[in-house]
Amino acid sequence: MKLPVRLHVVEMGRCIGCYNCMFACSRTLHRVLSVGKSAIQVKTQGGIEGNFMVITCRGCLDPQCAKACKVGALKPRKGGGVLLDKEKCTGCGECSVACLIGAINMDPETKKPIVCIHCGACTRFCPHNVLTLEKVEVLV
Repeated sequence: MKLPVRLHVVEMGRCIGCYNCMFACSRTLHRVLSVGKSAIQVKTQGGIEGNFMVITCRGCLDPQCAKACKVGALKPRKGGGVLLDKEKCTGCGECSVACLIGAINMDPETKKPIVCIHCGACTRFCPHNVLTLEKVEVLV
């Protein structure tokens, strides 16, 4: 049996702010190179000389974003995180507000949430191994 995986930030201090992870994510999710369409956000803490912070879905087992969705467009994913049904989504943004770490951004064009699918594309393009996929034991 193949175990589900979820994205994990291994060592935030290694991030150099190259945005490779964001470009890999947007390319995988939306087939465009755009930091605005990425499920990962790299932000600076303290300006250009400060450290970088990687904000991405941590794969909550009891996701508040899914609970906040009144139309059921976000469903808990096996192993943590959520899956988005774009057809059901009304673009209200309540999921974005409910995310405890601010990992859900709204797509400026479609007005739909951009959610991490824990595919690992970002991990392959991070030059300093800040991100990894971890296998998750799921209790039945």
